[in-house]
Parts: sequence; C-alpha cells; structure tokens
Amino acid sequence: MVEQWCIRVPVQRGEELRRALIEDGVLDLSLKVRREGSMLILPVTGWREEAVRENFEPQPERWVFPRHELVGGIAIMQDNDPAGAAKILASRPSVHTVLHAAGAVSGEYRTREFEVLAGIPTTRTEVIEYGHRFAVDLSTAYFSARLSSERQRILSGMGDQETVLDMFAGVGPFAITLAARAAFVVASDINPHAVLLLLENLARCRTKNILPFLADAHRLPSEIPFRFDRIVMNLPLSGIAFLPDAFLLCKPGGMIHFYSLVSEKGEHCGAISELGGVIAGERIVRSYSPTEWHAVYDIIVENR
Repeated sequence: MVEQWCIRVPVQRGEELRRALIEDGVLDLSLKVRREGSMLILPVTGWREEAVRENFEPQPERWVFPRHELVGGIAIMQDNDPAGAAKILASRPSVHTVLHAAGAVSGEYRTREFEVLAGIPTTRTEVIEYGHRFAVDLSTAYFSARLSSERQRILSGMGDQETVLDMFAGVGPFAITLAARAAFVVASDINPHAVLLLLENLARCRTKNILPFLADAHRLPSEIPFRFDRIVMNLPLSGIAFLPDAFLLCKPGGMIHFYSLVSEKGEHCGAISELGGVIAGERIVRSYSPTEWHAVYDIIVENR
C-alpha cells in the first residue's frame, strides 16, 4: 500500500471530477481509485483544498505519459516531445491533436503560440462541460478547462434572477454557465475573435439571456448605465488594474469574484479594502508555479 493525498467525492460525481483532475494533470495515475460505499476516493499528486491522506494500491505497470493538459480533443504539452505526443495520440481515442505550447499566455487578447506535434493540424476543438458545448480556438482566444469547478461553485451560490457581468468573458464559459440562474448576463471581452466564438457558443447552447459586448473593460462603467448583482473577473495576470472599474459596476451588497496570480496570502486585501470591499473568502484555485498560485477573492461590495 502507498499513502497519498486524495479527494473524496460522491460516486455520481466521480467521473466528472476524475476527468477534471486529469485535465489539471494532478490525478495520480500510478494508484488505483478506491470506493467506500457511496464515495469514490481519488488519489492526487499533491496537496490541494479538501485533500486528505489515505492508503492506495499501486496500479499494474502501465504507460507513463508525458505531462499534458487536455482541452477538449486537444492535448497541450509544455515540452517539445514528438515521441511523447505520438504516444498520447495513440492511447487517447478522444484526442485528435497534440500541441506544444511554444510560449506563455501574453498580449491584450491573452493568446499563446502553439506548434502541432501530432494529429490534425488545428488549434480548434470542442469542450463539453456540464452539458454545455463550447467551441474553442486556442490560438485566437483564451480558455481554461481548469476553472470548470469554479464555474459550478459560483453558480451554486447564486440567487435566482441575478444580473451578472463577466468582464473578461472569452468564449463564454462563465457567462453561459451562470446564465442558467441569472435574469441577464453581459459578457464582455476586448478580443473580437473571442466574441465571435462566444456568439457561436450562445447558438450551440441555445442561451438567450446573454448580451455579448466587445469592449475594453476600462470603458464599461461609462458605457453600461446600470449596476450588477454579481461580477466575474477572470484576468489573473493583470485583473487588479480593473478592480476599481468592477466596484463602479457592482451594486452595493453585490459580489465580485476576482481571480489573480498571487505569491502570498492576502496579497490584494489592502487594495480591496481601500475600494470598499469586504473579503467573504480567499481560496487557492490551483498552483501556477513553485512561488505563485491562482487565487480567487470573493468580495462583497459595501454601501458607498
């Protein structure tokens, strides 16, 4: 037996979470998943929120795949490894393309460069998430499959008929997910390629209560004549610069979900307090590097 970190989940959600952990690259594939009654126990490669230590049986000898992230039918590798790419393509029937991420996410449109290592020469795929089908083109618009659980967390905490603003909507995963309970959603992005994909995804998901908006987020307070119950800010690298705009757009008592890369706990608490916000929660979404992690601040906007 081997002791390892693990996450307990109801059996009915087991496959969904297993796939999410694989996409994050953190499911420990060397160990067997356990079942105890109505719960599945999934081994993970390191500590994460709600993880505990348990004993597991090792898996029989199996292929060890190069580290990669799955986005729909595309596998993204950090290393330029054609042989590893061929192994991934041969062993995963759902994968049609293996890409090498040749650069980091950068620029105003949050895009990155890719090199095709194996399979169909494309950066376009379809992502299925909780019954929604999203068209994604990784070379023209930002998309993170790793935030699927965050989208569900926010949805579960919403009241009925809220008004919602997604300030950096991309192809629409947050906006379309939250539209299920919202009265009305404004989904804004500065990237025209992302907005075109958003329009395609609205038709795919038959979502009719979302207004797509092509705009610089700094201009939204002067262009939108009302305030929102809830605002999503998923721009981890530079979102802090837009936080004052979000406060102008949020109703008193409303909620802002602010995502940011941080290197220490409470890094943005001072700025949030100065703007008139109360932090209802600060949590780690995932690790980003040995010294940084992707965090979310749930902020209640005080009466001003």
